[in-house]
Amino acid sequence: MNLSWPHHALTRRHTLAAATGLAAGALLPTGPAFAAAAQYTNPVIWQDFADIDVMRVGDTYYASASTMHYSPGAPVLRSYDLVNWEIAGHAVPALDFGAKYDLNGARGYVRGIWASSLAYRPSNRTFYWLGQIDFARTYLYTATAVEGPWSRLTTISTPYYDAGLLVDTDDTLYVAYGNTTISVAQLARDGRTQVRTQEVFRTPSSVGTLEGARFYKINGQYYIFLTRPANGQYILKSSNGPFGPYTMRQVLLDLRGPIPGGGVPHQGGLVRTQSGAWYYMAFVDAYPGGRMPALAPVTWTADGWPVVQLVDGAWGTTYPLPAVPTPPRQVTPMTGVDTFDGTSLKPRWEWNHNPDNTRWSVGNGLTLRTATVTHDLYWARNTLTHRIQGPTSTATVQLDHSAMRDGDRAGLALLRDSSAWIGLKRDGGATRVVTVTGLTMDGNWNTTGTGTEVASAPVSGGRVWLRANADIRPGAPRPGTFSYSTDGITFTRLGPAFSMGNDWRFFMGYRFALFNHATQALGGAVRVTRFEVSTP
Repeated sequence: MNLSWPHHALTRRHTLAAATGLAAGALLPTGPAFAAAAQYTNPVIWQDFADIDVMRVGDTYYASASTMHYSPGAPVLRSYDLVNWEIAGHAVPALDFGAKYDLNGARGYVRGIWASSLAYRPSNRTFYWLGQIDFARTYLYTATAVEGPWSRLTTISTPYYDAGLLVDTDDTLYVAYGNTTISVAQLARDGRTQVRTQEVFRTPSSVGTLEGARFYKINGQYYIFLTRPANGQYILKSSNGPFGPYTMRQVLLDLRGPIPGGGVPHQGGLVRTQSGAWYYMAFVDAYPGGRMPALAPVTWTADGWPVVQLVDGAWGTTYPLPAVPTPPRQVTPMTGVDTFDGTSLKPRWEWNHNPDNTRWSVGNGLTLRTATVTHDLYWARNTLTHRIQGPTSTATVQLDHSAMRDGDRAGLALLRDSSAWIGLKRDGGATRVVTVTGLTMDGNWNTTGTGTEVASAPVSGGRVWLRANADIRPGAPRPGTFSYSTDGITFTRLGPAFSMGNDWRFFMGYRFALFNHATQALGGAVRVTRFEVSTP
C-alpha cells in the first residue's frame, strides 16, 4: 500500500496564538513504565519547515516543506527514525517561474513554493515533487535520488492548489487538491498530462476552510488528509475509489500543542514505520521562528479512522521513540560550523530569491561580490539565508572585508518583513561596524523602511567577526541582539536589542542572512571564511 504521499495567505485568517481545549483522541499512559521508555521531544525539528509531506521508502524517511521565495526551493529532509533529520537536497533547483523571483523589476516575497507534495514511484524508482506556482500552473520535478539532480518533467495548466500526490497500487498517479472544494485529478501514465479531474468533496460551512491535501491508499481505502488553518485537521475516506464519494471525520481541533506559546499542530502527513506503527508529522505555528515540525503516534479505529495519541489531553511534548531498525549512520546536523569548502553550498543554505550565480563562489570560504546597487536590502540579490535553530541560537560569522569598496554594505541580518543587521559600511575609504534596524515591509511586501543606523564603531584591518543572537520562542515578540569582535574571542555588544515580530502573515520565520550589496557601484566583495550556528 502507499503510505506517503502544506498555504494561501488569503485563507489563513486565524490567529496563531496558543490554543486551548481538548481534541478527541486516545490518551497515552503516563505512569512509571511510560516514563522509563526512551523518548523523543517535540518539536522534532526546531527550525522552520512548514507544510510537511512525509513518506518512507524502505528504511528511510523523507519529507518536503514550503520555502516561498527562497531558492533553491522545496527542501527534501531525510531521517532513519522520524526524529533526527537532515537536509538532503532541494526538489526545485531554481525558481525559474518569472523575473520577480530574480529580484529583476519585481519581487516574489511570499509567493513561490507553497504547500506541495513529495512521492516515490517504485515502478521506476523515481521521486516526484509536485506543486503549483502563483495559481497559474503546476510543475512536476523528478529525481532518482533526493540529493538530485532534480529536473522538470512537465508543466500542467491546472494549478493544483495545496496538492497531495498518490502513487496508487496499480501505479496510477492521482492528485488531491483544492481549498474548501476538494478535487481529484488523474495523470497520464508518464505523469506529464492530466487525464481527468473531478470535484470530490465540498467542505460544510460549519467546518469552514479545508486545504493542504495529502492523499493515501490504506487497506484499500482512499484517504484525503486536510487541514483547517490554523487549528484543525480533518480526514476524508472513500471505499469506492479515488473519485469518491468521501465521508469526513474530525481528527483534531483546538488541540494544545507541545511548544509553549505556540499554536495547534496541524497540516502535515501520515507515515507508517517498518513495524506497522503510524505517525502524524504536523507543524506548529511558532513565530517569530516559523512553523516547526512535531510528531505524534496514531492509532486506527476498527472502522478505519486515524486517532492521534494524546498526553494529558494534548499533543505530547514527549513520546516513546519509534521502534525502527538501527540507523545506518548519524544524520548531518542542521547546525554547526561551515567553512564553505568544496564546490557547492551545503543544502542547509537558501538564497533570498534566485542568486546571480556569476557573483558568488565557494571554496576557501564564501565569496560574495556585490550584485545589486541599492539602499534596500529587500531588493539586494545574493543574500544567503540559514534557518534559525530554536528556542534560541547564535550565528557567528568571520568576515574578510578587505575587498569592500566605497558605498558597500555587508554583514549578518535577522531577515524577515521586519529586519535588522550588524555589518560593515565602507564610505570615504573608512570602514565602520554598524547596527541597523527599521528595515520593514507592508502587507503587500513593499518596502516601507530601508533601515536606520542605531550604533557604530570604527574598525581597522581587513577581518571582523559578527554575531547575532536570536530568541525565537513563540508567544510574544522576542529579542535579537548583535555584537562584534576584532579577534574572534572578545565580543562587544553593538546597539539595542531588536524586537523580532511574531505576526504570521509573512509565513516564513526569521532567518540568519549573509549579504553584500553596493549603494554606489558594483565591484566590491567580501569573503565569509567561517559561519557557525550554536545553541546554549
